[in-house]
Amino acid sequence: MNTPMDKTSFSVAALGDESEAQAFWHAATPHDRLRALEFMRQTMYGYDPASARLQRILEIASLDKD
Repeated sequence: MNTPMDKTSFSVAALGDESEAQAFWHAATPHDRLRALEFMRQTMYGYDPASARLQRILEIASLDKD
């Protein structure tokens, strides 16, 4: 299901431009910045609690008896 994006709720600015958005993020705590980053990551790549853990790899090696 694709949800249409509301493009009126954000703006794009160059990195060199000082704006209200940059002032907001400069004033935000590192915790808030990381929460926003994690939200954007989940939005882009999805979030599946079943696969969120590290993948286990099982390998069986046979012994060569000389």
